[in-house]
Parts: sequence; C-alpha cells; structure tokens
Amino acid sequence: MPTLDQAERQHHIQVAPGEVGRYVFLPGDPGRCEPIARLFDDARLVAKNREYETWTGTLDGETVSVTSTGIGCPSAAIAMEELVKVGADTFVRVGTSGAMQPEIQPGDLGVINAAIRDEGTTLHYLPVEFPAVADLDVTRALAIGARSLGKTVHIGVSQSKDSFFGQHEPGRMPVARRLQERWAAWMAGGAICSEMEAAALYIVAATLRVRAGGIMMIMGHHDQSPMTEAEIERGSLDNLLPAAIAGMRELIARDREALA
Repeated sequence: MPTLDQAERQHHIQVAPGEVGRYVFLPGDPGRCEPIARLFDDARLVAKNREYETWTGTLDGETVSVTSTGIGCPSAAIAMEELVKVGADTFVRVGTSGAMQPEIQPGDLGVINAAIRDEGTTLHYLPVEFPAVADLDVTRALAIGARSLGKTVHIGVSQSKDSFFGQHEPGRMPVARRLQERWAAWMAGGAICSEMEAAALYIVAATLRVRAGGIMMIMGHHDQSPMTEAEIERGSLDNLLPAAIAGMRELIARDREALA
C-alpha cells in the first residue's frame, strides 16, 4: 500500500501539497531551475522526475517555487495542471525565444501578453477561436520589474509552435511554403518572438482560473542572420533571471497591497 505522501504526490512532477508556493517560475530546461532558485532565500530541492525539477524557497517572505516544464506545450500543460493540484495559482514562464521584428535586438526582453496558438495541445482544452492571453496583473508586474533594472523590454505577442526545426530550417520541410507564409503573416501582425510553451500555459490557466504570464530572453535576429559574440553575451541568463525575479517581487507586493 502506498503511503499518504506517495498517494498525494503528482504522477509526473512528483510534488505533494505544501511543497510549493502559490507563485511558480516555469523554465523549460531543468538546468535553469537551480540558477533561478539561487536567487530565492532558503531554496531547497523538492523533486526531480523526467523533465520536471522543482525547487522551493522564499522571496520577500513569500513562498515561491520553480518547476521546469521540458520543451513544448504538452509537457508544459502537464506541469501546470499538477502544480495547480498542489496549491499553485500564479505562474511566470521564463526562458528564451527567437526574435521576429527587425527592431528587436538579441538580449532584449519580451513580456508576452498573448500567444499565437500554432500548436496542437490547446485544441484539447478550448476551440482555436479562444485567445491565449496572459494575466494583466502578471504582465504589468513583469514589465515594471524588468524596466526597473534598466532592461529593454518589448511587450507583445509570441508565436507558440510545436516544431523547433520547422522554424529554424523551414526550407527543407515538405510544407516549406506554408511555414514561410505563416511566419511572414505572424511578423506582419507584429508578433515579437517565437517560443514553444506560452500558448498552452495561458490556455490551461484560463480553464483552471489561475494566473499566468511570461518573460523571455529574445535571441537571434528576425531574419536569422548570425549573432555576434557581443550579442550572444547579451543573451546570457544573467540578464534575464534578475528581471524575472524583480517582476515576481513587484507582483507579490501588488498582491499584498490588494489584500491590505
């Protein structure tokens, strides 16, 4: 017979109630969890299973956590579903993305206020006509936090895709013309960057009535021309993670003011 603790642990993330805070950062790469957790107070490793790694600590006296989601919308949706079951209700996607506008430079930050549902996971939640939109309070806090550190911030729509190589090597795909036409359309519509998780997180958050937003390091150029060494250096996570932390602190402070 399983113990009570085993029975309460979520199947994929292996976390139980009481082990995470209501506020959770969601990187894709498990290797980014510890660097984020190092910016917490009193951080500790909670669980590791498959692509999911979770750490918990505090920020300004509030319990916060970080859980990796792996790559793509299916695994990101699983992470959010299971985190909500153990008590989390506010999520910040933090990771990297590819630039989609000529004025955006490598190392700029993107605060994602909505996402193009160019993936399949969210069709299992809501019809495609339903928009994938971030929570306004989370979005505002992330923008304020990043700008308070002097970061260049672009607020806008991302393209959430299922195929990394469909973006980076579209010409070799049998559906190359379709991929290239759609990419041109997303750019013409003003999409700022391309990534692989935001749409699922925003749609799952909508169905579960929780909050989600995202801040991304924008890498590369809109035309995929090579980056210089200086541009690569600007894209360091050392430039992204403090901004994400500042945004979360801003959100925590605003939430406390609302309760006062």
